[in-house]
Amino acid sequence: MKKIMIVDDSPSLILTVKTGFQEIAAGYDIIEAKSGNECFDLLRQGKIPDLILLDIMMPVMDGWEVQRKLREHPQWQHIPVVFLTAKTDSISKQIGSIVSKDYIEKPFDIIDLKKRVDSVLTAAKKNQTM
Repeated sequence: MKKIMIVDDSPSLILTVKTGFQEIAAGYDIIEAKSGNECFDLLRQGKIPDLILLDIMMPVMDGWEVQRKLREHPQWQHIPVVFLTAKTDSISKQIGSIVSKDYIEKPFDIIDLKKRVDSVLTAAKKNQTM
C-alpha cells in the first residue's frame, strides 16, 4: 500500500483527490493534513508517507516553509514532495520545479495526477535501491 499525504487547507480538494484515487486505483492510503502544522503533527506520530502532495498557498505556514522544514529534518528529508497548487506564476513554477519532484497546477486531471504520482514514487524507489 502506497501512502500519500495531502497537505492542503481546502477540504474539497482533499476529498477530490481521495475519492479520485479510490475510484481509479487500488493500493493507496491517503493521509489528510489541512495545514503545515497538522502535517508535522502526523509525521511526529509516525504517519510517514511515501509522497506528499503539498499546496503552496496556505495560511500560517505556506508550502514553501513546509518544504524547507521537511528538508531540515533527517527523518523526513527523503520524502518526495509534489506541489499541487493554484500558484501558477513563472517564479513559483521555476522554484517549485527545483525544490520538489513535480509541480502540478490546479485544476488538474485525476488520471494525470495519478500518473505523475506513480512516476515520482517509481523514481524514489529506484533511488532508494541504488
